[in-house]
Amino acid sequence: MIITELKTHVLAAPLEQPFAFSQGWVQRRTAMLVEIVTDEGLTGWGECVNHGLQPPQVARAMVEHALKPLIIGRSIFEREVLWEEMYNHTRPYGQKGIALFGIAAIDIALWDLAGKALGQPIHRLLGGAFRREIRPYATGFYRREGGRYPEEVVEEALRHQANGYRAMKLKTGFGIEADLRDMRAVREAVGDDIALMMDANCAYSVPAARRILMELEETRVHLFEEPLSPENRHGYRELKGVSRTWIAAGENEYSRIGYRDFISEGALDVIQPDIGAAGGITECRRIAALAQAWHIPVMPHVWGTGIGLAAAVQFIATLPPQPLSLTPEAPMLEYDQSSHPFRRELISGEFALNANGCVEVLERPGLGIDIDRSVIDHYRLDD
Repeated sequence: MIITELKTHVLAAPLEQPFAFSQGWVQRRTAMLVEIVTDEGLTGWGECVNHGLQPPQVARAMVEHALKPLIIGRSIFEREVLWEEMYNHTRPYGQKGIALFGIAAIDIALWDLAGKALGQPIHRLLGGAFRREIRPYATGFYRREGGRYPEEVVEEALRHQANGYRAMKLKTGFGIEADLRDMRAVREAVGDDIALMMDANCAYSVPAARRILMELEETRVHLFEEPLSPENRHGYRELKGVSRTWIAAGENEYSRIGYRDFISEGALDVIQPDIGAAGGITECRRIAALAQAWHIPVMPHVWGTGIGLAAAVQFIATLPPQPLSLTPEAPMLEYDQSSHPFRRELISGEFALNANGCVEVLERPGLGIDIDRSVIDHYRLDD
């Protein structure tokens, strides 16, 4: 089955209420989708991460001008070969960042195609699913202009709890005292049965992050994501073990090469590759294997539309229990709850929580989703 066409779709939707995280204000939600068509009429879909401050046209340019010429006329079943060729071709100006974003989007689409061609969900092509449903955690708690804090984060936490979420991750990085106040207020509101996490998006230095960890010891924070910038690997080593809270990072790291030192140096308790950024399903499998060899759990970062969400669900289903025991710690699914006009509409509303408060692993071929092209037409961004 031969690749005959690759199309890129850039989508954007302005937000009625912009929101902020530690690095700035998000004014619109964007996406860069890849559609790959074969000579037998099958279509596969992929997506790369579009962070809140990222122009989506950058990823499109990488795919259209650097990567597309490499895959036209090739077999959809040459995923490993195509991945290496794309990576090697872009090495002089790639290795991290937008080059890996583009590779990831193409790779996800190739896996979607392979599943459709063989009539199997991606998790079965990867060797099978360890779980049929995945516990999600609600990501949100962004700031809005004129907001009341901690009242609004408490209200949001109670809303997620009422909607069935048993875990949630607060956006922090707004200053030490503000973070301490918000985490304590939410813990008091939701009780002890909710797993609370925090994500500073690289906002702090080692001393500041250490103070937060020590001050929140009694708040029982399950995980602290990206307290430091990804370049500060030594700083992560300093933080690990300061408190009972797990230290996690990885959404801003790329490929197994990028993860190698983080893993081998024991800098993190949990690694968080994003399938739409770190190199796609093909490369995230390698990252997961490397992590398993060092006994480090993998809990992917997820941000974007339902395509990226579907890829994460298929991938997480295949992650072995860590550690292998009677009651292992199962990987959770990050489920963004912030404003996004077309996240689930693009895939016709899939991935609602079931009666157990979990997201079910889809069994249909490929990613298991159907794309609503009217959503693409509606939100298409004209260059």
